[in-house]
Amino acid sequence: MYFIGIDLGTSSVKTLLMDENGAIIHVASRSYDVCYPREGWSEQSPEDWYNSSLDAIRELIAGIDPGKVKGISCAGQMHGLVVLDETDRVIRPAILWNDGRAEAEASYLNREIGADVIAANTGNIAFAGFTAPKILWMRKNEPENYRRIRRIMLPKDYLVYRLTGTFVTDVSDASGMLLYDVEKRCWSERMMEICGISKVQLAAVHESCDVVGKIKPEIAADLGFGEVRVAAGAGDNAGASVGTGVVREGQCMISLGTSGTIFIPLNAFRADESHSIHSFCDTNGKYHLLACMLTAASCGKWWIEDILGTTDYNEEMAAFSPDATNSVYFLPYLMGERSPHNNADARGVFFGMSMSTTRGQMTQAVYEGVCFGLRDSMVVAKGLGISFDSVRLCGGGAKSRLLCQMVADIMNLPVELTQIEEGPSFGAAIIAAVGCGVYKDVCDAADQLIRVREIYRPDPNRVATYNRRYAFFRTLYPQNKELFEKLTGGVL
Repeated sequence: MYFIGIDLGTSSVKTLLMDENGAIIHVASRSYDVCYPREGWSEQSPEDWYNSSLDAIRELIAGIDPGKVKGISCAGQMHGLVVLDETDRVIRPAILWNDGRAEAEASYLNREIGADVIAANTGNIAFAGFTAPKILWMRKNEPENYRRIRRIMLPKDYLVYRLTGTFVTDVSDASGMLLYDVEKRCWSERMMEICGISKVQLAAVHESCDVVGKIKPEIAADLGFGEVRVAAGAGDNAGASVGTGVVREGQCMISLGTSGTIFIPLNAFRADESHSIHSFCDTNGKYHLLACMLTAASCGKWWIEDILGTTDYNEEMAAFSPDATNSVYFLPYLMGERSPHNNADARGVFFGMSMSTTRGQMTQAVYEGVCFGLRDSMVVAKGLGISFDSVRLCGGGAKSRLLCQMVADIMNLPVELTQIEEGPSFGAAIIAAVGCGVYKDVCDAADQLIRVREIYRPDPNRVATYNRRYAFFRTLYPQNKELFEKLTGGVL
């Protein structure tokens, strides 16, 4: 029998076909557009997600007996606001996770309602990218659309709704909406009141591996499926943690994709008092800490493709200094920042350039800036007394040997790569298999399926250099914070 995992990402959807033994049979993907109607805004068409997913699935199952597909699950980009009217039509383009338009609404929640009140009811404070501030933005700026809202969904849950007709979400994805009480694992009555919405507009919440429906008969017939169960799924990072086997306390995952994240499983609910990193529910019935940078590998894409005008990443990165020396620094806040600064006004900055600065130094600084930014959140996590002996790396950045070594040196931790690199889509397929009873739970599946294939160990000399340079990097954001606010506020 086969299981399909879907990774509904920001730039593309990736589908993966897995058998009951965890072997990857095939992968297929489709790209779609992101629209940036204004600076700091980011939108997508939910219809593109659905059409692209079906196209990818058709390619995925070519050459196999589709009647042997028994389960499907989806891991998806988090926090996006998808709203449907009473006829189940999408009201407006989805407002994505990296959209910063709701900064004023996030500020209202944290300052006027009170960060302590918000945290007491959700486990987190407001960030502009979360779903609740986007709802408040709609109420203020698009009142007619706001009044039409019948269903409020997250991106992967829209796809599940189209495939099954079931209006559901899972605990890990719901945790990032700022409408969900993470510790109590239920919708927050107080947050619904603040946003002016009711529980009937919100999906039924399930644990990630719960079977929540079956593929609609007409879709199943089109694809050649028999009865295919659909599991609730997970947010993309929670899905990736399953795909990399990071499912127990004492482990840590770093993802270097469009965004950059640090994922740390916990046995019990725990919140960072400064709320610079998030506390969410996990796929294993427990909890995790999540730190998210809005731009990670996307900083490299912006620099190398958009600015330098090339696609030869290897050539650009070949100029990296082997001993980690560099006089140039880069603040990687091209779309504002979430963890740990929670500042939609933050912007990218090159610092330290001179007439002798080389293109290679600037490229190196971009990637170092991303890793330094992730280390900012790692410092917060370790300040909570959380410890781990290594990290597992996934995402596009994990394909670069130079970046794997850079992460090891900057974090001063061994970096592990797993045999299967597919992360969220593999994790989603595992969740589907758990839902269908092939594995007891995600921990059981991880024990049987996940193996480490390569380890990058920190170099003591580069670690010492990066410790000195990171100390200087940490001084740059505070000294620029006021300037960011003036820049985005139109003062400069």
